[in-house]
Formats: sequence, C-alpha cells, structure tokens
Amino acid sequence: MVENGVRQHLLHHDSPPDVPPKIPPGRARRFRRCQTAPSHNVEQGSTLQSWQGANAAAPVVPPKGLLTGGTGPSFWLVGVLLLAYLFAGTSAFYLAMDHMSGDRSGNRALDALYFCVVTMTTVGYGDLVPSSDAAKLLACAFALAGVALVGAFLSKTADYLVEKQEALVFRTFHLHHANDYKSTRDMEANKVLYKLYTSAALLAVILASGMAFLVKVEGMRPVDAFYCVCTTVTTLGYGDRSFSSAAGRAFAAVWITVSTLVVALFFLYAAELGAERRQKALAQWVLTRRTTSMDLEAADLNGDHRVSAAEFALYKLKELGKISKEDISEFIEVFDMLDADHSGTLSCHDLAVTQPG
Repeated sequence: MVENGVRQHLLHHDSPPDVPPKIPPGRARRFRRCQTAPSHNVEQGSTLQSWQGANAAAPVVPPKGLLTGGTGPSFWLVGVLLLAYLFAGTSAFYLAMDHMSGDRSGNRALDALYFCVVTMTTVGYGDLVPSSDAAKLLACAFALAGVALVGAFLSKTADYLVEKQEALVFRTFHLHHANDYKSTRDMEANKVLYKLYTSAALLAVILASGMAFLVKVEGMRPVDAFYCVCTTVTTLGYGDRSFSSAAGRAFAAVWITVSTLVVALFFLYAAELGAERRQKALAQWVLTRRTTSMDLEAADLNGDHRVSAAEFALYKLKELGKISKEDISEFIEVFDMLDADHSGTLSCHDLAVTQPG
C-alpha cells in the first residue's frame, strides 16, 4: 500500500509542507526509477522476457478512435445521416412548398433543397419563408435536427480534410527533409499553425469562388457579391442579397455548407493557436525560472532532502496544470487495486491475481 504521507502530499500539496512526508528508502526508488516503457537494452533482456512470459496475452491496444479524435460516430455514418436528412428535408419542403412565401426560382425541387440547406446551416436569408403554421412547425423540427447533425458532420469532415491538407503543407515547407526526425518534430510542434494556414487558404478559395459565381451568374456588382458571401459564411444572412436563380440555388446548396465549415475551422484554429502560444509561454517560464529552496522542499516527496528527476518532473507538471490532484488520485486507486500483496510495488504475481485470464 502506498504510504499515507505520500498520498496526502500528492493529493493536497499546493504549498511547501512544514514537515515533508517520509518514505522508507526502499519505496523511494518507485519515484526515481519509473520508466514510460519497457527498456530494449540487451542487459535488461531477461527481465523483459520474464514480464512478457507472465503476461503473454494480446498486446494492449486502445479502443478504436480513442487516439484519433474520439469515439463518436464515424465519418461515413454521419455522412449517410446527413444525406438522409437532406433527402427527408427536401422531400418535406417540396410537399410544403405551397405553404411557403417569398422568391421562387421556378424549380420546386431546387427551392426545397435550397431552403433545407439554408435552414440547416442557420444562414436563414429570409427570401423564402414558411407562411402556414404547419410549415413553420416543420421548419422548426428540421432546424433543431439540422444544427445537431451538421455539427457532427462538420467535425468529422474537418478531421479528415485538415489532416490531408496539413500533410500537403508540411511536404511543401520541408520537401527535402521528409524523413528527417527534426522536421517531423517541427510538424508536431506547429501542427495548429499548419491547420490555420490550410483553413486560411481554403477560406480564400471559398470566398473567391462565391464572389465569382455571384458576379457571373447572379449579375451582382463585385461589392454586392463580396457583401453577400461575407453575410453568408458568417451565417448572418440579412436577406437583401441572396441566390435567386435556379443555377444559383443549386450552387448554394453545396457552397453554403462548405463555406460555413471552412469559416468555422479558420476561427477555431486561430483561437487554438493563441491558446497554444500562451501555454508555451507559460511552460517556458516554468522551465526557465529560478528554482528556489522552497521549490525543492515542495518537490521532495520522500523527505530525503534530495529531489529526483521523477519528483522534479511531477512537481513541474502540477505547476503547469498538466496533471491534477484528481488524476493522481485515480492513478493511486488503480495502483492499489493492482497491488495484490500490498507491498507497494507491482509484480507479475500481482497482475495474475488482480487480472486473471
């Protein structure tokens, strides 16, 4: 069992204690000799083989999706649900078109699809609106369902598109260092920045394509076209400028969905980049600030007036807020569950007793 003094120090220590908790010398090595993975050194081969022999079951693999963006519905499932929503919405608004008022393009099906997309993306131009109570209730139902569904779809689409695009940006920036470890490390360190560059490039393409279409097909002046695309991608949708022709509404059904996604991504990654830079600045300050005797006392878990690398790392992680008292409490509870003989250490025998089969 882990010493009570250490447990209290880990869970409740926010300032240097008056009397540091004591740990028997044998137990102190737990904090100093901790490794993140089994060593591959030849000298430790027999030890590694003994562990593997006692635990020769299938390797531990995280649940699918746990390391790659969550355990929610897959991209394809969400895509199918979105298509089903668009089909159902278009069909419903097609049948309810006689209960709608506003500008018509002359194509009933396109108007229904256009209204469905404008409702789903919350653009709401107002050029085509429900006029009867039944049509209003139908629009409310599809508005609520659409907001939830499009959020899930955009999230999954963002994960797929941005990962592909950021790899392309990275290869462009580091063409001659594709297999270089330093370049790979740089990519990881600047991942959010690459995402921001990618979303900015996509945003420029989306705005330009929307403006070009409005000028050439809808006959708008360039200023009006720019005004229309800006009010659309930000989902303001004033309604004084919108897609009115049949071709325009067919284009808008796709363009509005994609453009609202790209704008949301751009501002998301801009905010994420700002937060990441503030976190890096804090980490740099924590790592480079002068270490005082009070810091050593606070980091000294076993009270031997010496701070090991593991103790120092744990203290800095708590200072950065990367690990919390709740996290430590959960880890200790799991350790106590696995420590069958209550020796304060884990062995293959402990695992065989607590995790049979």
